Amino acid sequence: MVDKLPPKERTKIPRQVMPEQEACQRAHNFDEVNLGLTEAIAQRESQRCLTCADPKCTHGCPVGVQIREVVDLVREGEYLSAAAKLREDNVLPAVTGRVCPQENQCEGACVLARRFNSLAIGHIERFVADYERQTGQVGLPERAPLTGKKVAIVGSGPAGLSCAGDLSLKGHEVTVFEALHEIGGVLIYGIPEFRLPKEIVRQEVENMRAMGIDFQTNVVIGKTVTIDELFNEEGYDAVFIATGAGLPKFMNIPGEQLAGVYSANEFLTRVNLMKAYDPDQYDSPIYDCRGRNVAIVGGGNTAMDSVRSALRLGAKNAYIIYRRSEEEMPARGEEVHHAKDEGVQFMNLHNPLEFVGNEEGNLSGVKLVKMELGEADESGRRRPVPIEGSEFVMPIDMAVVAIGTGANPLVQSTTPDMATNKWGYIVADEETLRTNKRGVFAGGDIVSGAATVILAMGAGRVAARSMHEFLETGQW
Repeated sequence: MVDKLPPKERTKIPRQVMPEQEACQRAHNFDEVNLGLTEAIAQRESQRCLTCADPKCTHGCPVGVQIREVVDLVREGEYLSAAAKLREDNVLPAVTGRVCPQENQCEGACVLARRFNSLAIGHIERFVADYERQTGQVGLPERAPLTGKKVAIVGSGPAGLSCAGDLSLKGHEVTVFEALHEIGGVLIYGIPEFRLPKEIVRQEVENMRAMGIDFQTNVVIGKTVTIDELFNEEGYDAVFIATGAGLPKFMNIPGEQLAGVYSANEFLTRVNLMKAYDPDQYDSPIYDCRGRNVAIVGGGNTAMDSVRSALRLGAKNAYIIYRRSEEEMPARGEEVHHAKDEGVQFMNLHNPLEFVGNEEGNLSGVKLVKMELGEADESGRRRPVPIEGSEFVMPIDMAVVAIGTGANPLVQSTTPDMATNKWGYIVADEETLRTNKRGVFAGGDIVSGAATVILAMGAGRVAARSMHEFLETGQW
């Protein structure tokens, strides 16, 4: 029997490899890159788990998934039970199994990682969630009796969805408000189809509808209705603000106004939400990348998503321009590896000084300076320093600036009695995520700044616990 394998024998099993599309094929389509584990591979990988008495992996998971129990059930072939166990703590398992940076969290904490390759927890999670979806037997947790309390969630990204799921299970009446025309927030508009198919997100949202959650689209909180009106006119008892950090940042260099220069937010929204990835069916207004030179500025996951999207849209050359070395690059190693395999050209230790345009106001090039690494800065990464006299102009037709985001000010500007910091983010208590405004909680990127999907979901769970306590006691 598998569960009788001694730990030493389990460590001899190599980490199983996720099947994926061939790079030469996937670089020209938006189909999912990773193909998912087969049952045989998932079984083999689950055998590697050491079933620790004190599972460090769960401590490393921001939403606290009982990973050991899930893996035990997979090893026993009880896949639907494993999915139900997952859903006790994670309302979006098919999403997090695809985009969560497990290597820095649950897998990073795995005991196996000390001497061997960590257990492929993310791959197992995805297998379980996909198995559940394909069978149509979704194991939704049981909902508590209705409390009569109404909760408004502002924003349908990962923080909002996670909070909504937990509060609904507690018996509260939950409404999620989304400014755009589709539910999912960054999961829908910010992550490309080849990494997270939209149908996966839509199915998870449908599962949440089945939990009794109401979703309202095209409602711009701060314009359509204010926070105060949610309380005073709509009768909500508590509000959770999870609007994310979607305000684009630019470099403030000459030429950013030229036609052909995009923010990553705009570019990815056009590709994802406006379906520019399917040009045969949708005539989305987007720069025609076919046969052109496209450069993306930045080194994070958003930069990788942008450059790989440009490649799939037909770019002749797709460049990453990053001012540090690859070692300092914040993107997931898997994304960098996939980008390289697909033909993305990395120009590390280069920094833009100016975008160059032609007489018609269209982008025609970027002036770069070569960099070298100096002493470490406050982030712990070595500071990039320009090399004098190394400037040159590289011809490009399109550029995407992917250097981070800031706080969208709309909700804060129409809620003047709610405290914000000097960067415009909402101030919330670290333990409870309560703001200074009674009944209002906030979490995710709008409090912490841009972070990962799973960290936002973790904030949603913290907020839900705190909100439930408030709704039960009325104490602030």
